[in-house]
Amino acid sequence: MFSNRSKDISPDSSAPAPALAPAAAPKRNRALSAPSIISADMVINGAISSTGDIQIDGRVEGDVRSVGLVIGDKAEIHGEIHAEDVTVRGKVVGRIRARKISLASTSHVEGDILHEAFSVESGAFFEGNCRHSDNPLGEVDGGGRPAAPAPAKPAPAAPAALFAPLGTAAG
Repeated sequence: MFSNRSKDISPDSSAPAPALAPAAAPKRNRALSAPSIISADMVINGAISSTGDIQIDGRVEGDVRSVGLVIGDKAEIHGEIHAEDVTVRGKVVGRIRARKISLASTSHVEGDILHEAFSVESGAFFEGNCRHSDNPLGEVDGGGRPAAPAPAKPAPAAPAALFAPLGTAAG
């Protein structure tokens, strides 16, 4: 009747299985894959686009589009950046458009920034204009760039007498 079978038996299918923690279920595909890495000895001339994350430690001459982007300490990008989340530790010359942008103390950014959330560490270099947007990735003009601010109202029309050719009288 009693035996020492418990050592030999595989788990009983009627026993409750241990519950998986909610954190074990991936929420986004980007968490499942490793980032694409542009190493320090790599130079790319042309645009880069990814549906995942990119880490750039080399040099890119062109636009970069990705979900997440980390720009390493020695990295350089000359072009426009579009991403959900950008961390800049290196140099960027060009416009950055992202939901979340972090400039580390080692960063050097020359260009405009359009953002939803923006943080800057002490020591970071930033030269350009910075503007908040609720949808920085969706706000575009016809050229695929952020929409320009609304133009100023035109000045009232000047009287015609001011523009009459010299030597003639407006009357």
